[in-house]
Amino acid sequence: MRFREIVVETAILPSLSADKRDDAIAELVDALVESKTIAKKDRDAFFKAVIAREKKGSTGFGHGVAVPHVKSPKIEKLAVAVGISDVGVEFNALDRKPVHSIFLLLSPEHRPEDHLEAMELIFGQLRHDRFRSFLRQAATVEDVVRLLDEADSNRAAR
Repeated sequence: MRFREIVVETAILPSLSADKRDDAIAELVDALVESKTIAKKDRDAFFKAVIAREKKGSTGFGHGVAVPHVKSPKIEKLAVAVGISDVGVEFNALDRKPVHSIFLLLSPEHRPEDHLEAMELIFGQLRHDRFRSFLRQAATVEDVVRLLDEADSNRAAR
């Protein structure tokens, strides 16, 4: 699995305006609606599902990153929206610090193995200080895409 296979380029937001978790999630869900990855009629259901998952335990894992995620029968293939925040988003992260990079992962309910593989891919990169630093500095969609391509290339070379 590669980032370019799951990240929806038109749902990369290099300058999130939200500073609160629910607003940031709404921006990312809306980006997936605008990109026609999820149906407009399903927008509220996805938003509520992600928030319900967050209420079970924050997906703000520390180091300025969060990976909200949900499995749903309303989606046929993995989809990831990426949001970057300069000011930081209050996400109730484990380290109590603001989140600057968010990967929203929506997975088909009937493909749990794909969900796990996508989580491994995302966390495999987010554990690297250099990746997190460059991601936080990304100012454009092209900057994020270039970083994801580099991550895919580095993984393939291993």
